[in-house]
Amino acid sequence: MTTYLSFLALVLIITIAPGPDSALTLRAALVRGRVAGLVTMAGVTAAGAVQGLLAAGGLGAIIVASEPLFLTVKWVGAAYLLWLGAHALWTAWKGDFAAEVEEGASGERPRAGRGRVFAQGFLCNITNPKVLAFNLAVLPQFVGDGAGVPVLALYALSLVALGALWLTGLVVLADRARAVLSAPAVRRRIEAGMGAAMLGFGVKVATTH
Repeated sequence: MTTYLSFLALVLIITIAPGPDSALTLRAALVRGRVAGLVTMAGVTAAGAVQGLLAAGGLGAIIVASEPLFLTVKWVGAAYLLWLGAHALWTAWKGDFAAEVEEGASGERPRAGRGRVFAQGFLCNITNPKVLAFNLAVLPQFVGDGAGVPVLALYALSLVALGALWLTGLVVLADRARAVLSAPAVRRRIEAGMGAAMLGFGVKVATTH
């Protein structure tokens, strides 16, 4: 139990550190509303669960050991983050915020449907090789080399669960702040800031060995 609690403490520190998943979820909540933020979080969580189970089942080690496959995931992830950053900067420069209609009390369907928002969250996480590498590097330090798949899965999915709780908290806070942050000038700054952050994350993924 002590080892597991130590693992959770480490995961909590890592979870609250700024990253592309947090930035994407926060932007979705600020721009499109609470539902979009939660759907983005669900996409991130689903991808995190996939990566965790891959690591627990041993397939993740094969992916990391295969340099061409690992590099493919790495470059796809970097390109996707750079695209997200460029899109946010373009939106900020263009100033056409009406193109992204959030779902309001009237129940109107967002132009960017929930499936698309979910996919953005899923792709943001699943194409980040650092998530898989973290699972493979850190889990054995806590569970030992002889741990079975169920124990590894428990640790890996605990990481996912804490991440989901943190992202949900961000969505709730962002939703409460939308009334203040909905002005066009503020929206422009939000898009510009998120765009710059995504570009930074993309460059970091691309240049990390």
